[in-house]
Amino acid sequence: MEGRLGSVDSSKHFASVMLSFSLFLLQGVFVLGLPYAILHSGYSGLFLIVLAAALCCYTGKILITCLYEENEDGQLIRVRDTYEDIANACCRKLSPNLGGIVVNVTQVMELIMTCVLYLVVSGNLLSHCFPYVPMTEKTWSVISFITLLPCAFIKTLKIVSKLSQLCSLVHFIIIFVVITYCLTQIHQWSWAKFKLSIEFEDFLVSIGVIIFSYTSQIFLPTLEGNMKKPEEFRCMLNWTHFFACVLKTTFALTAFLTWGEETKEVITDNLPSFLQTLVNLCLLTKALLSYPLPFFAATEIVYACISRGTYSNYSSPQFALGLRGSFLLLTLLMSMFIPHFALLMGLTGSITGAAMTFLLPSLFHLKLKWKKLSFFEKCADISVFILGFLCSLAGIVCSIRGLLKVFGEG
Repeated sequence: MEGRLGSVDSSKHFASVMLSFSLFLLQGVFVLGLPYAILHSGYSGLFLIVLAAALCCYTGKILITCLYEENEDGQLIRVRDTYEDIANACCRKLSPNLGGIVVNVTQVMELIMTCVLYLVVSGNLLSHCFPYVPMTEKTWSVISFITLLPCAFIKTLKIVSKLSQLCSLVHFIIIFVVITYCLTQIHQWSWAKFKLSIEFEDFLVSIGVIIFSYTSQIFLPTLEGNMKKPEEFRCMLNWTHFFACVLKTTFALTAFLTWGEETKEVITDNLPSFLQTLVNLCLLTKALLSYPLPFFAATEIVYACISRGTYSNYSSPQFALGLRGSFLLLTLLMSMFIPHFALLMGLTGSITGAAMTFLLPSLFHLKLKWKKLSFFEKCADISVFILGFLCSLAGIVCSIRGLLKVFGEG
């Protein structure tokens, strides 16, 4: 399959740059929930937005560090290309491919669930934009799916990067509209709206929304490998997380100060009706443009696993097309038939998101670089691992309680 995620090609520099901005600055589903997270976390929520940016930036850096080893002259040489390679290196003594299998399964689960989420969101948005049309949300999801059928023919990362660029533009329009409206209501702002006391369970939900608005570690080895100047990756990571932090803090703060206790789970629901339709259409466009990236990544991972080794006979273009078509159909069926998908997404996200963002990067860094790490670096990695475990555990508990409550009422 052309344009494999693990390949290194300097001609894809433009693709890596556009994807980096899309991944770090513009994760709209979570960003639109940040004001609601601030409602339940108060001043601590603002601190968490900054802390999450710092932690995710740190784990991104240590993950990329695991791709390199020093040669005899003390120079850093890239000896691994993917997240899978890092995992296999760490688990080599147990099983040569065990680590890679675990990482690939985790990645594909998270990516597929993300694709399904975009379909579900698209159906929901269309039903809100056209309430007078007698169709269910699932029917609208099928219509959204039809517009995504060309994804089966996407073969290169460059095409995905162009779609991500458009997605970034749409997201900026959404943020601009919301912040502009909030600034027109500045006379209503009051710092007294911030809570000093918080509910523990609501606070845990806020942590999940805030932390996972920054997650993108799955794509980092590809981005770094495709950069024309990989040595600038750390600088790029610092600046993108900094701007993401500023953007998210500004957005969450202005929106919460505008609506206070009336802040909705998705902030666009607070907008006047004439703006709601416009923003919902923009969100629909963003959801559809966001779909190709996780879809492409998931199919590339599965295709790479199938087409190598004893399965090399399955490396034809026709098989690749069939695989992408199968994945498209799978996401549609999941969006149509899985009950309470949002809660299930929260459960799997608490496991896979925390693992890929906090647990595995810190664990792999400790395993591969233990002898070269300072005491402070070891403490930092262990602290990140513990924090990631606690966040994952909290998310799992909240999601299971939600599922039990829903099924109990049914």
